[in-house]
Amino acid sequence: MLSTNTLQQFQTPCYIYDTELLARTLQAIRSELKAHDNYHVHYAIKANSNPQILQQIAAAGLGADCVSGGEIRAALAAGFPAKEIAFAGVGKADWEIQLALESGIGMFNVESFEELEVINQFATSMNLRARVSFRINPDVAAHTHSHITTGRAEDKFGIAKEDMLRAIRTAQQMPHIEFTGLHFHIGSQILDMKDFRQLCLCINDLQSNILDTAGIFAPNINVGGGLGIDYEEPNEHPVPDFKAYFDTFKQHLQLRDGQQLHFELGRAVVAQMGSLLTRVLYVKHGHQKQFVIVDAGMTELIRPALYGAVHQICNLSGEARMRAAADPHAEDKTMPVCEYDVVGPICESSDVFAKDIALPETFRGDFLVIRSAGAYGETMASQYNCRALPTAHFINKQP
Repeated sequence: MLSTNTLQQFQTPCYIYDTELLARTLQAIRSELKAHDNYHVHYAIKANSNPQILQQIAAAGLGADCVSGGEIRAALAAGFPAKEIAFAGVGKADWEIQLALESGIGMFNVESFEELEVINQFATSMNLRARVSFRINPDVAAHTHSHITTGRAEDKFGIAKEDMLRAIRTAQQMPHIEFTGLHFHIGSQILDMKDFRQLCLCINDLQSNILDTAGIFAPNINVGGGLGIDYEEPNEHPVPDFKAYFDTFKQHLQLRDGQQLHFELGRAVVAQMGSLLTRVLYVKHGHQKQFVIVDAGMTELIRPALYGAVHQICNLSGEARMRAAADPHAEDKTMPVCEYDVVGPICESSDVFAKDIALPETFRGDFLVIRSAGAYGETMASQYNCRALPTAHFINKQP
């Protein structure tokens, strides 16, 4: 991380991105893919849509997973080939479907019969052929937060397993629709490989007992994303264990000859490369608690307020003081550690980054950094309270 002297040049709150770490992460993915020539990774743009980050990921050869027309435009502008774009989402607007068809994207991940009918209408009127995969709800509950679990029967996503065959047969009867495969996604921030194994077993069952029996071949199987990262100790695991992730599917998913396997990784690609830099406005000494009030809030990083997400928080200024005190020539070696709630300035009680955490004694003007914020941070920022959107700065830039 940058020195406190260097940090003085940044207007906080802002995001700091480490492009060297992103390069290492992308290289780790590419190294694993070399062992699996039928595996394809699409970067989930919803995790972070910063143009410079998108350009670096596109240059590494990954495809794109988009959930809006705006993301399709961002992907194309960053250099992702249209044929490597998958378009998901339960509520695709008419203009987004038209844009996707005009752009010649690789596939639509269709989530309902009603959506299929609308896509067919536009493809017919435009005299184009839409490539569609059906997102199937596998009814697999991932061991993660309920707000980011997407594969249960009660979730809004996908078509029920019981309706899969009817959906495929319906698509096969439409001359402007090409059935290209099946799509699944069970949730996000998944660290237990058993969840992905359970997904594999579900897909195996669907292929053996429904597709094979009906004589249907699905050219593509898309297992979504969901691989989590280490939020508590980011320095210990800056690059996720992609080998264990890909090996889980290699060991447990029974692909047919010629089938291509697709992944949609987002958080695992960009989360650790990003940090939110913020500055202490006040240290409020209450009767029962001490509050560190910073200039960043839920408008810059909503994850803690939205679903209680935990991020490591470091006081860079305090750590610098502690290092100075450790100098054998230093006169004052007493550097207390205190317990604080770290909160933002937004007029909401949920605008809290952490409660009861230990930090070096903290003062007004100190720089704090909130780690592992490269995913679902800047991209989810808002202007609530008429606040300005955060800026972004890049360090360790690649040549």
